[in-house]
Amino acid sequence: MKASFYDVKAREKVQAEITEKVKYGDKGRERFAFRAKTSDGRNLTRFVSKGEWDKASV
Repeated sequence: MKASFYDVKAREKVQAEITEKVKYGDKGRERFAFRAKTSDGRNLTRFVSKGEWDKASV
């Protein structure tokens, strides 16, 4: 599944393949994110809502 990420180094939005879904924080204060990699190997993270995180198939 592809998603839009903001590449800080390139200062632009890029499309990348989601490699994993991640959950940060304690119970009740969780944040949900998608992780991906750029073509040159740098990591990208995008924080999303729980609904978007739940329906994504990775």
